Amino acid sequence: MSWPLVKLGDLVVIKGGGTPSKKVEEYWNGDIPWASVKDLKSNEISITADTITELGVKNSATNLIPAGTILTATRMALGKFVINSVDMAINQDLKALFIKDVSKVERNYLVRYLSSKAKYIEGEGKGATVKGITLDFLKELKIPLPPLEEQKRIAAILDKADSVRRKRQQAIDLADDFLRSVFLDMFGDPVTNPKGWEVKSLKDIARIQIGPFGTQLHKEDYIENGIPLINPTHIVKGEIIPKANLTISDEKHASLSEYHLKTGDIVMGRRGEMGRCAIVNSKEEGWMCGTGSLFIRPKQTGVFSEYLNKLLSSQAIKNHLESESQGATMPNLNKTIVGNIKIPVPSDEVLEQFTVIKETFLKTKSSVIDSLNEPLFESLSQKAFAGEL
Repeated sequence: MSWPLVKLGDLVVIKGGGTPSKKVEEYWNGDIPWASVKDLKSNEISITADTITELGVKNSATNLIPAGTILTATRMALGKFVINSVDMAINQDLKALFIKDVSKVERNYLVRYLSSKAKYIEGEGKGATVKGITLDFLKELKIPLPPLEEQKRIAAILDKADSVRRKRQQAIDLADDFLRSVFLDMFGDPVTNPKGWEVKSLKDIARIQIGPFGTQLHKEDYIENGIPLINPTHIVKGEIIPKANLTISDEKHASLSEYHLKTGDIVMGRRGEMGRCAIVNSKEEGWMCGTGSLFIRPKQTGVFSEYLNKLLSSQAIKNHLESESQGATMPNLNKTIVGNIKIPVPSDEVLEQFTVIKETFLKTKSSVIDSLNEPLFESLSQKAFAGEL
């Protein structure tokens, strides 16, 4: 079905915002929410990171936007469209879209359509460091405009589908919290050892291997998009995030096999970002431990690796390692320091019980993730705006 295309600028009035002076304390920390790009986290905004006062509104270019208005960004978070559920002010990177004639266009339909064009809008952003779009670009966006009742019907279908999708995501988040709770209940806090597990030195339950010496790797060994080398800066919030410009060739990788990482290993920063830890997963199998790291290979892998990683990532262990580290200019860890860390070791029975619980959990979680099916929602949106629903 073909519907008339109408420019966004013919359907809405666009109003911008501004930022009160940071130098004037009386303008900030008031009762008025003040939205910026960092607040565009979901389909609706009710709370903002910053607030301002009436004096801040009066003495700046910001505008107070009534609840129920469509907000979008023209810099950075391009393609995001949200609705404010409370009155709030906005900064200069946000724009408010006020519908001119509610008898012609339904708000939820409009925000759903605009959100469906997010990738296109993001791709049209201009700028070397910070991408942005112009008001003229925004106004020229073409909106398919079916009769008002059809708009309401489409919006209701997409709202319901999105609600189901969000509830399933919330279920996944709650399930993750549940598994963490079960872990703590079964094993206790690894630092305080309330279960009274037998305590052993790390060197007695795992292999500890420091990464290659600097003399084993030379400038010519590094290539773009080769096999990742994992140093402390590549361990971010418990995950391994490699860089394409710090990789080595297949030939060099093959000659340093003793530093290859295996699934279940724990890679740890030994200098610089000392004490950062992450578990190596199957995707990272074969990557290489960097010169600034070391890896720990437990004799027991699986759930025990997770338990050990949780303990080694604790603040108590990090504090201990910092106090034991050596080196005047750049403190670092050696095998002796790490090997002497005391580890409460859970019983095999408890490890097996948790393994069964986790496997059941992961199967359930996998089926829920499959049901989220982001491409399916995008396909539903495309059909809706093409008049095929």
